[in-house]
Amino acid sequence: MRTFTTAALFALWISASLPAADKDTEMVNTETALFAGGCFWCMEPAFDKIDGVLSTVSGYAGGSAEDATYQRVTTGRTGHYEALQIEYDPAKVDYGALLEVFWRNIDPFDPSGQFCDKGPQYRAAVFALTDEQLGQAQKSKAKVESLLGTAVRTEILPSATFYEAEDYHQDYYRKNPVRYNYYRWNCGRDRRLQAVWGSK
Repeated sequence: MRTFTTAALFALWISASLPAADKDTEMVNTETALFAGGCFWCMEPAFDKIDGVLSTVSGYAGGSAEDATYQRVTTGRTGHYEALQIEYDPAKVDYGALLEVFWRNIDPFDPSGQFCDKGPQYRAAVFALTDEQLGQAQKSKAKVESLLGTAVRTEILPSATFYEAEDYHQDYYRKNPVRYNYYRWNCGRDRRLQAVWGSK
């Protein structure tokens, strides 16, 4: 007959009393990327479908004003860019892969805006949040210039305060698919992307 010491019995009782580990509560190491690519509605879909991207948030970055709202930014006088903040799991997707998605979804030759949207708030930019991101972004830009054979006008900028956009801007392409698809088509975004990137 198997016997247990008092200490062993106490350990078994403690073990049985503890809740089972929940996989959903496991900590995930996350990192943040910040890109501007013209209309933030159109930047969300490309990143949302990437395994390892945990969330995308539309907002404003890069301006000198202490706060940003759509009404203020849309005037083009605040210096803010429409931007997308991306939270991701670096164990599943790295920053370099996110940069590749960014470049393939912008017109890197237009310094005045993106596609049909013109004005400072629609400029494309990479906001490097760390020195490591800065180095990777600069190398990535040089690679794009080599691939396309001409100078890229998209800027690599230092970290900037990010202001979350209003609720109605978040996941716009999901909430309003008909309006979103018409806007994207009418703006010529995909036609221009095909012209720039083709099969490259």
